[in-house]
Amino acid sequence: MITDRLEMMEKRYEEINELLMDPSVVCDIKKLTELSKQQKQIEKPVMMFRDYKKALDSINDLKEMAKDSDPEIKEMAEMELEETKTKIAKYEEELTIMLLPKDPNDEKNVIVEIRGAAGGDEANIFAGDLFRMYSKYVESKGWKLEVINAEECAAGGYSQIEFTVSGESVYSFLKFESGAHRVQRVPVTESAGRIQTSTATVLVMPETEDIDFKIDEKDLRVDTFCASGPGGQGVNTTYSAVRLTYLPTGDYIACQIHRSQHENKATALKLLTAKIYDRMCQEKAEKEGTIRQSLIGRGDRSEKIRTYNYPQNRVTDHRINFTIQRLDAIIEGKLDLVIDNLIAAEQQKKLSGEEE
Repeated sequence: MITDRLEMMEKRYEEINELLMDPSVVCDIKKLTELSKQQKQIEKPVMMFRDYKKALDSINDLKEMAKDSDPEIKEMAEMELEETKTKIAKYEEELTIMLLPKDPNDEKNVIVEIRGAAGGDEANIFAGDLFRMYSKYVESKGWKLEVINAEECAAGGYSQIEFTVSGESVYSFLKFESGAHRVQRVPVTESAGRIQTSTATVLVMPETEDIDFKIDEKDLRVDTFCASGPGGQGVNTTYSAVRLTYLPTGDYIACQIHRSQHENKATALKLLTAKIYDRMCQEKAEKEGTIRQSLIGRGDRSEKIRTYNYPQNRVTDHRINFTIQRLDAIIEGKLDLVIDNLIAAEQQKKLSGEEE
C-alpha cells in the first residue's frame, strides 16, 4: 500500500532528525553528509504526505459543517469540502509519482560532451548553438556549468566541447539529451539560401563517485600542451594543459581549466574514468540482455532523438512524437518545454507498467 510506504518514510525522516542532533553524528562528517542526503531525498514526499493527512482529517469536520442549519455555513462548508476532495486527489496522484522507481543516477551531477557530426561547418556551428542552449538552461535552473575542453572552429561553434554541470538532480533532467540532434535551416555558409540538414551528437554521463573501476596507467597516453584561449590565443607558455587518451578505445579527455598540470590531469582522469566506466556498463548490460527499454537514449550517438526546424520554428522529439512550434524559446534555454513532456511520458509509462 502506498500509505504504508509513506508512513515508513515519515518514520525514517523523524529518525534521521534525531540522529542529526546526536553529538557523535555531528562530529562524523561522512555520516552527517550521508544522513542529510537521505533526509533530503525523502523530505518532499514526507511533507506532502503530512499535508495529505491533514486534508483527510478535515473531511469529517467539513461534512458535519455541511449539515449545519445556517445556509451560509452550509454553503461555505460544501465549497470547502469540494476543494479539499480535489486537493486530496491531487496529493494522491503526485505521491504516487513520487514513489515510482527512480534511476539511481538521478541525483548526480553530469559530464556532457557535444560534437559536430554530419554537415561540416554547419554541424559545428549547431554544436555551438546546443552548448549555448544548455548554458542558458543551466543558468535558469541555478546550476553550475564548467567547461573542461573546447575545440573551436574557424567558422564558429565547436567540433567538440566537454563540460560538467553540477546542481540539484541534474542527471534526472539532462539524461534525456543523449543522442543525435538534427537541425534543418539555411546555414550562414550557404550563399544560395538552400535549407541544409546537419547533426550534432550529445552524450550525457552521470558523474561517478566511488566506482569499482580504475584505469591502468599502462593503458593511458598523456600529452601536455600550452593552455589556450578562444581562437587559439595563448594563455600561458607552460605545458599545464593535459590530454589523456585511453589506448584500448581511443577515447580521450583534454583539460586546461586549472593552472597546474597536476590538477588538469586529475580532472581529466576523473572524467575519462567515468566515460569508460559508463561505456563498460552499457556493453555489459547489452550482452546480458538487460538494457531497459526506455523513452530516453543512453548515449547511442546514432539514435536521432530531436529535430530543430528553423523555417517553421518547430522542435520535434521523435521518442514521444512530441512537436512544438517554440524553437525560438527552446534554443534560448527554455528546454523544460520539451523535457517536462519527456518526464511526464516516462512517468506514464512506468505507471502503466510498461517499464521493468
